[in-house]
Amino acid sequence: MEQLVFRSSRQLRRACPNPSRTLCATVLQRSYANPSICLACRARGELTIKPTILPRRWASQATTASSNPRTEPAPSPSKPPQTHYEFFPKTLQIGPPPTGPFVIDVRELRKEFLQLQAVAHPDRHPQELKQSAEATSARINEAYKTLQDPLLRAQYLLSLRGIDVAEDEAAKVEDPELLMEVLDAREQIETAHEEEEVQELRAVNDERIAKSEKILDEMFRRDDLERAKREAVKLRYWINIKESLDAWERGKPVVLIH
Repeated sequence: MEQLVFRSSRQLRRACPNPSRTLCATVLQRSYANPSICLACRARGELTIKPTILPRRWASQATTASSNPRTEPAPSPSKPPQTHYEFFPKTLQIGPPPTGPFVIDVRELRKEFLQLQAVAHPDRHPQELKQSAEATSARINEAYKTLQDPLLRAQYLLSLRGIDVAEDEAAKVEDPELLMEVLDAREQIETAHEEEEVQELRAVNDERIAKSEKILDEMFRRDDLERAKREAVKLRYWINIKESLDAWERGKPVVLIH
């Protein structure tokens, strides 16, 4: 088993592959000389952590625990992530809006996703922990699938505040100019004959999506949920057009489902 020595609690937390970065009571309360390990790492049998310097508040706990070993509490279980954002502490360390931004680095998100799945994969766990690992892996998949898509991300953030856009069939944009733009886009896709034409339409629609993301970022920062909801509904049109463009075939009817 690998043993690592860290000079700060920050290094210790970053090294721990436990996605929630929650350290067990053993790490917090044992003295400097005793190797300690977080619960998730202990279950995998992968990593022994030996802190050489503890913050003052931990050091005082360590002194108290070592002077009275009989009263040392048992390690508490790691707190599971409460939101999708908590699964990705490296990429989304600031958290969800309004504290953090709506627009995220999808490439960095995918990189961290692959790292997390490599640790959580059921094949890396003993038989008695496989079921738990499968559940964790499924939650990581769900979190990544939601956050990497701007529409699903917006709908998820609104749902955290009690606003259901995804299942609200009545949520439509009553904007004649927008509806005309959507109809024009549909007609252009239907009448496209060459891949080059479709590429041009994709570029235009990608700009629409980027603009919606920028507006959503601003609205979530302001905590203006009503305008964020309207923009999420508008974004749903652009994502639907994107899917139609990706599935384009010459002479094939275009279906835009709102």
